[in-house]
Amino acid sequence: MDKSLNQKLEFLQKQITGFPSALLAFSGGTDSTLLAFVSKEVLGGNLHIVTATSPVYPQSELDDVQRISALLGLEPDFIEPDLFSIPEFVNNPPERCYYCKKKLFTSIVEMAEKRNISAVFDGSNRSDESDFRPGRKALNELGIISPLSLADMSKTDIYALSRYFKLPTANKASMACLASRFPYGEAITREKLARVEKAEKALHDQGYNQLRVRSHGDLARLELSPQEIQKGFSERDKLTDLLKQCGFTWCCIDLQGYRTGAMNEILNNEKITNIEYRISK
Repeated sequence: MDKSLNQKLEFLQKQITGFPSALLAFSGGTDSTLLAFVSKEVLGGNLHIVTATSPVYPQSELDDVQRISALLGLEPDFIEPDLFSIPEFVNNPPERCYYCKKKLFTSIVEMAEKRNISAVFDGSNRSDESDFRPGRKALNELGIISPLSLADMSKTDIYALSRYFKLPTANKASMACLASRFPYGEAITREKLARVEKAEKALHDQGYNQLRVRSHGDLARLELSPQEIQKGFSERDKLTDLLKQCGFTWCCIDLQGYRTGAMNEILNNEKITNIEYRISK
């Protein structure tokens, strides 16, 4: 491990040591798995984890939660926030993530308070700060602690440490909730979420790793990693058939390929300022 990464790890451990106990929002992804591993090393039995279940989270991710938490010697609690009771979630404005995170983490904070747990952790990191993330404001309002971000850890750092500690998520593709697959303003329904989940699973079953199926009405816009986009073009007939079997009418491959925050590309600085003003009121 290089010196810079070791210093970040030591700072992360120091941050965690400052809390007698913690409740970690655990998704089974690379970020929260590393944080769970390090936090358990520091806090032992005073680390607790909780996972949200919802149609916005694929079943495969929940299966990973069970498998990975068992490997870490942790037992998750589960909560199921009713996101469809939130008009701002269903209507899918650009600030949707703020209302979703507020609902989810309010439930987690209440759980921590009932159990006299001193802090709530989440796996946000420095790389998240480069994109438009209105959910960050909800976390700040609720006093959620993000130890990875405080330790100045980027996604690259997290993958490097995951490989160093031989964690099961060391090579796991990045995942975001399925609500992020829809353009702002297009209403989110359970049926649309299920269609996207089915489509992404079908593509993963074909050997594709880092991908997104962006849902524009009945059009599936497929984002593939640079390493896999040529494979996608060569298999375009097969992929078209798969996506149509999942319920889409039209299919296309995005020439820019996979990237985080693709749905935010329509937002300029003025629009972001207006959104931030709305959720600050």
